Amino acid sequence: MIVGLGNPGREYAHTRHNVGFDVLDRFAARHGVRIIKRRLKAAVASLRFGDEEILLVKPQTFMNLSGQSVGALVRMYRGEPDDILVVYDDMDVPLGRIRIRPQGSSGGHNGMESIVRALGSSGFPRIRIGIGRQGEAIDHVLSGFRRAERPVIEAAISDAVDALDMILEEGIEAAMNRYNTSAKNKEQDRN
Repeated sequence: MIVGLGNPGREYAHTRHNVGFDVLDRFAARHGVRIIKRRLKAAVASLRFGDEEILLVKPQTFMNLSGQSVGALVRMYRGEPDDILVVYDDMDVPLGRIRIRPQGSSGGHNGMESIVRALGSSGFPRIRIGIGRQGEAIDHVLSGFRRAERPVIEAAISDAVDALDMILEEGIEAAMNRYNTSAKNKEQDRN
């Protein structure tokens, strides 16, 4: 199960907090599916990837309640926490960078807190998309990207989609080596 986090509703489309939805939509489009079916407070789509069936999930609760739908879907499919991968925004990651981890804490992200509570575990992989940090947190995450930031976040979304493919094909370690290392190299190039 691949979960992209965001808030439902047009007013939140393409805001910083919805970058997880944007990644999942782009990933689904690449694989020729649309995430529109409704199930357990989520928009879902099913995708065949090799011998596996992958469920793409966009919770339709608000961010702080993401665990309601994710937990219910994991139970319905009799999955385990490590059967899911979550894609979400992170203010503590520089704008446009992605960080892939096999597990970890919620880092104070309310959507991740909700999922961790619902699953009783933080032992699942995640891709964090850097949205930077400015001003009040709530205002920042609900704001759109400025014109100068759009190319940077578009590149990060593309990298995250590529990373999802790599995780499914080669495993999370390969994706971590490629994308976490390339982010370090980009930062060194800027200095």
